[in-house]
Amino acid sequence: QVQLVESGGGLVQAGGSLRLSCAASGSIIRINAWGWYRQGPGNQRELVASITSGDSTNYADSVKGRFTISRDNAKNTVYLQMNSLKPEDTAVYYCYCNADVWRLVTTRVYDYWGQGTQVTVSS
Repeated sequence: QVQLVESGGGLVQAGGSLRLSCAASGSIIRINAWGWYRQGPGNQRELVASITSGDSTNYADSVKGRFTISRDNAKNTVYLQMNSLKPEDTAVYYCYCNADVWRLVTTRVYDYWGQGTQVTVSS
């Protein structure tokens, strides 16, 4: 079993910064890709940023130039540095990973999600 534990959410004023972290633990062989998603009130969950095992990154247009995703392979951890925050960034932020894991004597590839962390940006 793999668990993702997020941290770093909270309340911040517009223009401020927050750094989200997500640590994976369990029978992990390798994390192939990480992603941060968010879901605001009344909205569908959307991709914010992603990073592959080759460190290729992708960002939603709405956060380009303000958010930065990074990973620490040794710690099985991904980060999301969020700068110049806006009230419209208010949402629950979810961590995602695609990982190779041990299943008995073989390996499988699964997707995993964190429990979510609230980010609230006040105007």
